[in-house]
Amino acid sequence: MSETGKPKGHDAPITLTTLARMKQAGERIACLTAYDAAFAGVLEAAGVEVLLVGDSLGMVVQGHDSTLPVGVDDMVYHAAAVARGSRRALRVVDLPFLSYATPERALTSAGRLMRAGGAHMVKLEGGREQAEVVHRLTECGVPVCGHLGLLPQSIHRLGGYRVQGREPEAARRLREDARLLEEAGAGLLVLECVPAALAREISRALTLPVIGIGAGPDCDGQVLVLYDLIGISPGRRPRFSKDFLSGESSVAAAVSAYVRAVKSGGFPGPEHTYT
Repeated sequence: MSETGKPKGHDAPITLTTLARMKQAGERIACLTAYDAAFAGVLEAAGVEVLLVGDSLGMVVQGHDSTLPVGVDDMVYHAAAVARGSRRALRVVDLPFLSYATPERALTSAGRLMRAGGAHMVKLEGGREQAEVVHRLTECGVPVCGHLGLLPQSIHRLGGYRVQGREPEAARRLREDARLLEEAGAGLLVLECVPAALAREISRALTLPVIGIGAGPDCDGQVLVLYDLIGISPGRRPRFSKDFLSGESSVAAAVSAYVRAVKSGGFPGPEHTYT
């Protein structure tokens, strides 16, 4: 115990090493999106280990119908606000659409997110086609989180918001892409909207922690869009999300309920999972 009476390490910053140890210990990681200082403080106080400053802000904050209009300036602004409201959580910030089209452009964009936005790590979408970018970023000291499965920045190419990896060839490609991203240096991976069995296989095959969203209960952690969790997202809520504010007395209580559900394995349930 520390002199304050809290468990030793309770106030220590969350790092990639922390998350790797959690994976090895079988302790689930709680992640949520955050877009401002006030919510960042609430989430961190509730025990959320990873704050994702997502380009989802284009939809839930700015009112667009996709993430594509979001630019680096937007991400820097919101990331800096989140940084001012948090002290302990690992801050992961999305590289927005076309901001990492080449390795050098990715370095410039990531540099701004880290220097001006206070990012600890940047996230990008795509598999083998991004391996060179991931390698370049990590060799220059930029921690990278990959993102596979449903890729919101590629929604027009994918033909809509639909589950990925159900066909054998698509599943094989996802498994290979995950391995290639890890080999390129990625330290974290988000899997979105993939069958639970495939997500479990990928999570167990990789050394890096895997965070699921609509990817079943067997990933190393879970993430949701904050506004889905408190039931205020515009439009229909995704099947894989849950309104944790329903039945709770406050936003803080809802976030705490989410963290408890993730840690216990109670969320996601079968109703939030794809086969």
